[in-house]
Amino acid sequence: MTSQTTSTAARGSVALEVRGVSKSYGGRTVVDDLSFTCQPGSVTGFLGPNGAGKSTTLRILTGLAEADAGQALVGGSPYRSLENPARTIGVMLDARALHGGRTGLETLRLTARTLGMPASRADEVLEMVGLADAGLKRVGGYSYGMRQRLGIGVALIGDPSVLMLDEPANGLDPEGIRWMRRLLRSFADAGGTVLLSSHQLLEVQATVDRLVVIAQGCLVREGTLDELTGEAGTRVGVLDPAALRAALDKHGIAYEHRSGDQLEVSLAPEDMGRLALREQLVLTSLGATDRGGLEEVFFTLTGQSEPTAAAAGGADAPASEPAATAS
Repeated sequence: MTSQTTSTAARGSVALEVRGVSKSYGGRTVVDDLSFTCQPGSVTGFLGPNGAGKSTTLRILTGLAEADAGQALVGGSPYRSLENPARTIGVMLDARALHGGRTGLETLRLTARTLGMPASRADEVLEMVGLADAGLKRVGGYSYGMRQRLGIGVALIGDPSVLMLDEPANGLDPEGIRWMRRLLRSFADAGGTVLLSSHQLLEVQATVDRLVVIAQGCLVREGTLDELTGEAGTRVGVLDPAALRAALDKHGIAYEHRSGDQLEVSLAPEDMGRLALREQLVLTSLGATDRGGLEEVFFTLTGQSEPTAAAAGGADAPASEPAATAS
């Protein structure tokens, strides 16, 4: 299989914007006043523990669910207001939903026809995603990795300016992961906007320029990969650990338990000192710690003490975050 990754055209400048979005299901807040932006020319990683609200946010961005408050915009407009959405934003939320009875080529040709694209676009994309040799094979006989490639092909068929992909590396072998990385990089370098949701932290670190980290439906941190992984946290000890934990919880500051009664806090030492003064906490130790790689950053920012099943293997959203169905 070949692995052509070049863009067919220069991309327009289309940003993704989430502005104060909130969403509740059954009285439970899943997304809480969430705001972030994905700019053209960049690959943004969308991270959070299982149940953090990532899937709900993606569904709101793509018109599959409506926000209770706030706006989710594609190029300044709601998804449902776009004249031909798939020509602006290519989406892959679940490659397993592809029709198993059609061939890969039939899948892409049908999509191209629906979007008003020439039939030749299907052959072009089939080559682009490395499935030219499997185009006449039925999708039901594809491996999971091949379905992922085809799902990305469906997202690309309209030659969009934005790509939104949920767990695109699942099922891909090492060569496939390298291919996907080059594809997303060339798409962004041509002016495209990429939003990548994934639990595979090492792959995210090797692929993205920017990060949006959420927990319990709220934005925890947004910035470039270098900004987040280059920051230092703070290891702190106090006379009253329970009071420290209560103060951090009150202000929504993530922390991890370390040896003894020490905590590692996602604040700079000077900010931790100010918080201790304001909350009248007596410190016994205070020092900067090197965050290290993305995995360390992720668990510190989201308050996770160890990898969850989702972080390790990309588990599906829990029952409290409903599956993607059109509303």
